[in-house]
Amino acid sequence: MKTIGLIGGMSWGSSIEYYRIINEAVKKRLGGLHSARSLMYSVDFADIEAMQEHGDWDAAADALVDAAKRLEAGGADCIVLCTNTMHIVASAIEAQVNLPFIHIADATAEKILAAGISKIALLGTAYTMEGEFYRGRLEQKYKLGVLVPPAEDRQMVHSVIYDELCLGTVKDASREQYRRIINGLVGQGAEGVILGCTEISLLIKQSDSPVPTFDTTELHALAAVDFALSE
Repeated sequence: MKTIGLIGGMSWGSSIEYYRIINEAVKKRLGGLHSARSLMYSVDFADIEAMQEHGDWDAAADALVDAAKRLEAGGADCIVLCTNTMHIVASAIEAQVNLPFIHIADATAEKILAAGISKIALLGTAYTMEGEFYRGRLEQKYKLGVLVPPAEDRQMVHSVIYDELCLGTVKDASREQYRRIINGLVGQGAEGVILGCTEISLLIKQSDSPVPTFDTTELHALAAVDFALSE
């Protein structure tokens, strides 16, 4: 079994989910008392969020490259960046660390295509919904049609993530707003919806959507398990 290197803390609540999903999957596949070999370097999200707010992506890249190098030095066999938004600096990590990097958008897109879906809704932080680093990867590499909410709804989705979910707060009123937004995107032709922030799955489940949901936290964690158990 290979050792999974996890960069966590963005937020720590979703990092817990990565750890749970990975270990449950390893136990299910191998049985008995098996659990995953893993290392986690957890950042202080307040520092990262401040870099995001000020658009200081170079500093954010430096911080996460440092985290990845620490995992590499500790014996990790791959890097899993436990956040959608911070894949904005994925290329910097890939360029400076000599380990396979398991990209969250790739793990998600492969499952979307396997489901026969060509037009997908994307919910996440404003950075994820609006940036080319994520949406563009889905469109260009996987030829998916990607729909995002209008500007006002994008801001609402973003605010719920930072002001509620990252703080461990789950509100029924916010769930209803997310449901409304999902239904609107389905009305525009979305055949599924990407829960494109690792916190959204704390709020939205499959029962909240009339079309298939793709939980990036789960899909990314399971891709890490596939790598760890591969020959």
